Amino acid sequence: MQLSQPDQQSLKVRIWRGAGDEGRYETFDVPVLENQTILDVVSYIQQYMDASLTYRFACRVGMCGSCAMMVNGVPRWTCRTHVKKITDKAGSLTIAPLRNLPVIKDLVVDMDVFFDKWVRAEAVHHPTRSIEQGVQPVNEETAERQAANAAIECINCAVCYAACDVVASNPEYLGPAALNRAWSLVNDVRDGGREAILEAVSGKGGCHNCHSQQSCQKYCPNELNPTASIAGLKRETAKFALQNFLTPTKKDKAEKNMKRERV
Repeated sequence: MQLSQPDQQSLKVRIWRGAGDEGRYETFDVPVLENQTILDVVSYIQQYMDASLTYRFACRVGMCGSCAMMVNGVPRWTCRTHVKKITDKAGSLTIAPLRNLPVIKDLVVDMDVFFDKWVRAEAVHHPTRSIEQGVQPVNEETAERQAANAAIECINCAVCYAACDVVASNPEYLGPAALNRAWSLVNDVRDGGREAILEAVSGKGGCHNCHSQQSCQKYCPNELNPTASIAGLKRETAKFALQNFLTPTKKDKAEKNMKRERV
């Protein structure tokens, strides 16, 4: 990246500095360059102005999602966000770490909370076949497969998680990404954990906490709609609960028998 020239226009950039809950904004004057992205701006500051600035990125082409940050109050992939499209009238930028996640340092957040909720939602593959048995064929024409395909392109960038006001007000909420992944697995014929998933997402912090505000859909860089996935989970968990009420499972029967024996 070329250095600034004396007559070059500059951009006033406020960047969050600090760790944990303590920190402050620092201001830098960065030269305006052609086709400049937000990630270019952050990299320029780190390379030429303050080498201690900490941030995260990898691919730079919108494949990994690791460069996501809050830009002028909105969660974005910084590698695909061009400066000229989002700067305000004063020609300034404010860059901060993703919302709703603990800050490690500067623009880097701790993603453990985000991925722990995937595990809590049982949003992990539950295999039904061994390597020797081979992969189960998938019929792309079924409604279930199309529902899974509509939710499957999530790359775990946590933009939707940062955009979600329910996560902000309820730390127990599993969040749109984990629930979106759970929905894709519920509709995947190769996954054997349907009941475990539906039990996990109908519990505390589950899908019924969603207020359907659709911030996750609005800001998803891959144009997914986690709100629609969560609505699907709400329907399926309601059906699942009704079926269990009308037809008790072996586990329910065993617990009922144990209670009778105690009496």
